[in-house]
Amino acid sequence: MSHRSDLIEVLARYVRAADHRNPEAMADVFLPDASVEIYYSNRGVQTKLGELSGAETIGNAVRGMMAPHPERGWSHHTTFDHIVTIDGDEATIDAQFIVYNTVGLERPAGGWPAGASGAQGTITPIESGYYRPHLSRVNGTWRIARHVIVHDLPMAFPDA
Repeated sequence: MSHRSDLIEVLARYVRAADHRNPEAMADVFLPDASVEIYYSNRGVQTKLGELSGAETIGNAVRGMMAPHPERGWSHHTTFDHIVTIDGDEATIDAQFIVYNTVGLERPAGGWPAGASGAQGTITPIESGYYRPHLSRVNGTWRIARHVIVHDLPMAFPDA
C-alpha cells in the first residue's frame, strides 16, 4: 500500500470510529499527545468552537460530545476529494466531509404496505465541512498529531 493510501485509511478509520461511537478505536488513530480543534466557518471567517487534547480525551469525546444513535438510526461520516501532502514522516490531508443521518422505519405490525420495496427510512445530510489532519509516522505507523475540523454550519454542544 502507498503512503497516500495509508494516510487516507487513517481518516477512514477515524470516521468509522465516530460512526460506531467507539472511544478506543478513535483514540487509536491519534498520537498520545494529539489535539483536535473544531471551528465553524461562517463565509470563510473561522470561529473556534472547542479543542480537545490527548488521545484518550479525544476518544472519549465520541461518547460524551456526540449524540447517541436513535433507535433504527445510524450515522455515516464520509470523506472525499482528499488532497494529500507528504513530507518525509509528516503529512497533511485536506478532505471534504458530509455526515448522513439514517433512520429506518419501523416495520408495521401488519407488514409493509403493498407495493413497498427497497430500503424503508430516510437518509439526511446533517453536517458538512473539511477535515484537515496533520499526521506523523511513528515506528512505521501513521497517526493523527493534530486534527482541525471546520464545520460549514454552527454547532451546539450539550452543556456548553
